[in-house]
Amino acid sequence: MKPIFYTILFVIVIGMSNNVRAQELSYYLPDSIRYNPAVPTPEAVMGHKFGEWHMTHDKLVYYFRALAAASDRVRVEEFGRTYEGRPQLLVVISSAKNQGNIENLRLQHLQLSDPAKSASLNIENMPVVVWMAATIHGNEQSGVGAMVLMAYHLAAAQNARIEEMLDKTIVVMEPCQNPDGMNRFSTWVNMHKSIGTTVSDAAAREFNENWPGARTNHYWFDLNRDWLPAQHIESRNRLVKYHEWKPNVVADQHEMGTNATYFFMPGEPSRTNPITPSINQELTTKFGRYHAAFMNRIQSLYYTKEGFDDFYYGKGSTYPDGNGAVGILFEQASSRGHAQESENGILTYPFTIRNQLATCLSTWQAAYDLRLDLLKMQRDFYQSAIREANASPIKGYVFGDAYDKARNYHFIELLRRHQVEVYELKNSVQAGGINFLPATSYIVPTLQPQYRLVRAIFEKTLGDYYKDSLFYDVTTWTMPLAFGLPYAELRAPINALLGNKIEGMPQMPKGEVIGGVSSYAYIFDYDEYYAPKALYDILNKNMAARVAAQPFEITLSNGSKKQFNRGAIAVMAGSNPAVTHETLKSIAEQSGITIFAVNTGLADSGPDLGGRFFQKVRKPSILLFAGQGTSSYDVGEIWHLLDNRFRIPVTVVDLRDAARANLERYNTIIMANGSYSEIGQALQARLKSWVQNGGTLIAIEEAVSWAIRNNFTDAAFKPDRKDSLQLNVPYAGLESLAGAQQVGGSIFEARLDLTHPLAYGYRNASISLFKNNKLFLKRGNNSAVSPLNYTNNPLQSGYISKQNYEQIKNSSAIHISTQGRGKVISMTESPNFRAFWYGGTKLLMNSIFFGNLIRTSFNNFGEEE
Repeated sequence: MKPIFYTILFVIVIGMSNNVRAQELSYYLPDSIRYNPAVPTPEAVMGHKFGEWHMTHDKLVYYFRALAAASDRVRVEEFGRTYEGRPQLLVVISSAKNQGNIENLRLQHLQLSDPAKSASLNIENMPVVVWMAATIHGNEQSGVGAMVLMAYHLAAAQNARIEEMLDKTIVVMEPCQNPDGMNRFSTWVNMHKSIGTTVSDAAAREFNENWPGARTNHYWFDLNRDWLPAQHIESRNRLVKYHEWKPNVVADQHEMGTNATYFFMPGEPSRTNPITPSINQELTTKFGRYHAAFMNRIQSLYYTKEGFDDFYYGKGSTYPDGNGAVGILFEQASSRGHAQESENGILTYPFTIRNQLATCLSTWQAAYDLRLDLLKMQRDFYQSAIREANASPIKGYVFGDAYDKARNYHFIELLRRHQVEVYELKNSVQAGGINFLPATSYIVPTLQPQYRLVRAIFEKTLGDYYKDSLFYDVTTWTMPLAFGLPYAELRAPINALLGNKIEGMPQMPKGEVIGGVSSYAYIFDYDEYYAPKALYDILNKNMAARVAAQPFEITLSNGSKKQFNRGAIAVMAGSNPAVTHETLKSIAEQSGITIFAVNTGLADSGPDLGGRFFQKVRKPSILLFAGQGTSSYDVGEIWHLLDNRFRIPVTVVDLRDAARANLERYNTIIMANGSYSEIGQALQARLKSWVQNGGTLIAIEEAVSWAIRNNFTDAAFKPDRKDSLQLNVPYAGLESLAGAQQVGGSIFEARLDLTHPLAYGYRNASISLFKNNKLFLKRGNNSAVSPLNYTNNPLQSGYISKQNYEQIKNSSAIHISTQGRGKVISMTESPNFRAFWYGGTKLLMNSIFFGNLIRTSFNNFGEEE
């Protein structure tokens, strides 16, 4: 159908605007529309012309609340708070008539995603739900500016056509998806803006943020990669509202490099997720024609089908594709301040807002015109999901770790956030060579409305799954592998296996102390995910703890016998008044672990509690390097893990200040991924002395390269392959060839020596690691040095070139080097990738707690060389 546009006459400005001062609202808004004077303009509330300054988040909140107070078309809801306590706003805009019946309209709309109800649903007069969101990256603020103007336009515009469109649309807007990052950025650019003159030189401080920049949230995570993992409070809050509305189309506004122009979907055709139905991309293309027409009217440059893709379901523009909606990514060249020179002229903040507003208006227009197509697509999406599930040979997935209730809980929590149906396992089942038991296992049926998302979460992707070898983000994200959970496909009927359905969100398992009060010792296995949290709490309360280097059996205080594995923690009571039953009970409950009381140190088998196989654990005192020369993402992953998840304090030190730091305060230093070019010779010498005096240095990813170059470790990389890949490749194909050699992110199997201290808490030697680099370590001469090594056929899920695959085979993922009395632990992969790689967490935590206990060479019995 040929697009029909309501009359909008934009002020035409050719190319980039040379007027770097703030613009009147007429610069942005349609000039054929009258606006209700009772509805406040942004300037009236914020106190400055729009675009003159970057909004702070508090001004954004004030404006939307003022808008809701003045207009019966607007409702504002605070649906959560960020880590820094800023409100997350949801703005619902529709006609006054719809607002009076908004809850019934929402509930009726949700029936589209219920195959049992949608077939008889009359959609002829149903409004289409349009979700608009911006600034999930805090330093991309043209989108939030467009949200403000779009909301004002919808609230204040007065003509019959607007009213008719509002009757048939419900706009659900999250004007700022990253309030903490937004405020960080607006503070930066405003404090560095020249007021008396215009400075557009790209070298100016205004356009070059200090590390870590404002793209990320409080813990320096990219929230646009967190829609599926949902590890952060902002994402978790957002998903609740998303599924309360289940929109038909999602407009996701971003920014890109200053010298670019404007991008909108569709993206690279060969990189659309194959799970996404083809109708999705057909409608995306139709939307694209509207965007093009609106951008043509204001003579702005744009492009489609290049660079960006719809592959990873964890992004804001692709997650909707797995939930029956059309997700559309918009990327505006960023002014990164108020006015910056670019290859296309001076790029101003107002100009970027104007482009983003144009595509907000085109999205709304297209959604109105394509309303029935969008409603039918969503209804068919869930109905066809049932048909496809019935035809699939896979009837469900069973999963569960018999020794770790917390990881089971967190995985179920993730599934339920996406409205995936989960059941307790009713009867034991053997699948995939694993025996799953009812008390600790769960089933996800494929026959459910979220069938496609279930596939996206559970499936391994290999070979023909990929039509391209280039990827904008990761190539795979198989979640059970990330969580390190045993799981298997079920191909036989599963009805007899389905136990109780898990309704709502699961509850974190509560730990306990078994055996009453003991005056001798308390012991717990180290299997549970939060065992490191419990161990730190114990040490922090001045209790002595010892870790078992060998398995043992001992009689509990209640008379029963209990077998404990390597890594079990014994807390000696004796004369230490800090060790009380009530204190340990509280620690057990909060950490979800089970602690056992014993009245003897004499083991029934294996080592006794007072022998050399029970080694004293030191309380960690941790320094984490940060700043220029390190990756803020990787530093943030570790900071979040220790501070937020395990409640272990970590001192984050900027490399510029490291020379002044008292290293003797710490027994553990972590070097996250980075070049560490800021470390000079003096600090290097101090670090080497610190390690030799007993410190544990943990180097991760590119920090391993730094450690090797500077002789902190005897680890070595495999030699580079010298394959002549570029011979006989035409010029036009060289870029794609080079891109195909990158390791975008795939999952590989490594084998762990379960007797090694870094393996404490692991029962399965098979470890799934996420690799997105080209670091391939040689294996050491024994398992003490190389306890974790890739297998000969390690690829579990994802894409990797043949050349890189040969390199990773049989390489080492961890290398341990003794330097004096200290240790350097090198890890080529992040064990805590994007906070959802639960299966690797203990590799890092064990390095922190037990790194100093590792022996790498052996001379006489009981002595290290």
